[in-house]
Amino acid sequence: MPPSPLDQAPPLPPPTETEAAALGWFSRCRQGLSAEQEAEFENWLAADPRHAALFNEFDGTWELLGRVGESTPMVVPNAPSSPERRPFVQLGIAVAAAVALVFTYFSWWRPAHYSGEISTAVGAIRTLHLPDGSVVVINTDSTVVTAFTPKERRITLKHGEAHFAVAKNAERPFIVEARGIAIRAVGTAFKVHLEDKAVEVLVTEGKVRVDDAISGKSLLARQPAVYSESLPPLGPPVLASGHKVVVALPAPVITVESRLAEVAATKVSREEIQRELAWQDRRLDFELAALSEIVAEFNRYNRHKLVIGDADLAQKRFGGSFKSDDPAGFVRMLQESFGLVVEESEAATVLRTGP
Repeated sequence: MPPSPLDQAPPLPPPTETEAAALGWFSRCRQGLSAEQEAEFENWLAADPRHAALFNEFDGTWELLGRVGESTPMVVPNAPSSPERRPFVQLGIAVAAAVALVFTYFSWWRPAHYSGEISTAVGAIRTLHLPDGSVVVINTDSTVVTAFTPKERRITLKHGEAHFAVAKNAERPFIVEARGIAIRAVGTAFKVHLEDKAVEVLVTEGKVRVDDAISGKSLLARQPAVYSESLPPLGPPVLASGHKVVVALPAPVITVESRLAEVAATKVSREEIQRELAWQDRRLDFELAALSEIVAEFNRYNRHKLVIGDADLAQKRFGGSFKSDDPAGFVRMLQESFGLVVEESEAATVLRTGP
């Protein structure tokens, strides 16, 4: 017998503490609250706006169950009933309804309406398993906001960097938005890095569209490197696996129209892709990069900062693979191999050219 869709579905995340509390309050409200419980319930609602929103989701799911139950009535043979058995029958119905509510919420409502905001601290990396089977790896000092609906899966990268491995669902697009740039995928893997002045998109598997989130127009210049042969000649260009684009962000201005410009894609070698994703293994890989670039990367992952004390030193190039949480090891390498002078303080380590 072939496996059912439920057998093939990825496991759902366990209920959060807030979801468990909301379900508990919903169940108690259905049974009736005492005056003391009503006051406690009102305090719980007032403590966080998300409490009321989640409680209303349970209420909407319950109403859906009621409509389904009304449309498909159950026929029960006539049988003598006794007063003694009636409370137990009512209790059984209540338990069955509660079980149905939980099953409906966690198997349909929650995956379709999944939402939340997740942030990482400096130096932290977090893997987020989404209800649809997609996986997001969130880099240091980053924030993503998820907003799933039955028609689309949307994530906003507010700042920082994340890698997305998207579960295929052609009828429910997966869209990542970063500062007015919309990256649309169906089943693929890609990285998005939101910097101060640009957004970088690197595709590691499949293909994505890169559009202006306001106008919906493609930001990809039409060129053979990014054009998919599977699309019709007049279809929108896509960014294919092994390519990346860097979209420059306009200066903050008050305007109705977007000023994002088209960009050309560049081909990325397998080695460069590995270097760009090394942060997932808590490593920083460089191939003859300027010291200023290397220092900036270390500072993304550590509160104790590296500072370059000499202007000429900033442009000197170094290479190698280093642990992102071990700037001290990198500094020792510079001292021992290149004779740099180090000045330590509580807040920073200053690097200077040796005598």
